[in-house]
Amino acid sequence: MGIHQSIKQELINKYDLYKHGSRTSRRSLDFGKTHVVRPKGKHQATIVWLHGLGDNGLSSYQLLESLPLPNIKWICPTAPTRPVAILGGFDMGELSEDGPDDWEGLDASAAHIANLLSTEPADVKVGIGGFSMGSAVALYSATCFAMGRYGNGIPYPINLRAVVGLSGWLPGSRSLRNKIEVSHEARRRAASLPVLLSHGISDDVILYKYGEKSAQSLSSAGFRYITFKPYDGLGHYTVPREMDEVSNWLSSRLGLGGSS
Repeated sequence: MGIHQSIKQELINKYDLYKHGSRTSRRSLDFGKTHVVRPKGKHQATIVWLHGLGDNGLSSYQLLESLPLPNIKWICPTAPTRPVAILGGFDMGELSEDGPDDWEGLDASAAHIANLLSTEPADVKVGIGGFSMGSAVALYSATCFAMGRYGNGIPYPINLRAVVGLSGWLPGSRSLRNKIEVSHEARRRAASLPVLLSHGISDDVILYKYGEKSAQSLSSAGFRYITFKPYDGLGHYTVPREMDEVSNWLSSRLGLGGSS
């Protein structure tokens, strides 16, 4: 279903989750090294950046440290890897409106990221970004912020100011609108959160249509500040032009100042 068998087999053998043991989940896994890009100027924002399957936090660090964003601190965790028999909603080859989602894993992932952001200074704006599966977790965190709680009902503690998702998809898109429209506060938070999505039209791992559908689902659920950027000829990877767009968007949406 739009995915090479070799890639699909790799996804079946390796399953990255951005999570650790927490009260949102019975699962407990050890993360690899977390790499941090320190701000070169005044610390105005902190963003947790989540890598995709088969990658690590060092790769994210190397990508982000070169961006012209001196006022951002980047936190780049390395997700644990474990073998699984069933990927559920994270099987890229079986993504569909009616497919299952691993809510326990998503909640644990979102909770770990929230923990990373919880100790940031009160005057620092915080956000989440990611690529591929990292994008899926970032977008799920955006929906937790809007609803004010994780999928299991535990309150979501972070005031997100920006979310970036590259070459990913939105878990739970089929029910998001119904969950948000019943709450005035959820509608208000959704309307306040800027989200940037970008996707390569030639992506044969996470098909372009899933990125496009994710943007449509967020918009219909009440996320007013959705930016969706398609890239002709781009596969399942990032390119400098795309990261330039990310830098410009973050600078604008977070109101980042000079280097001092």
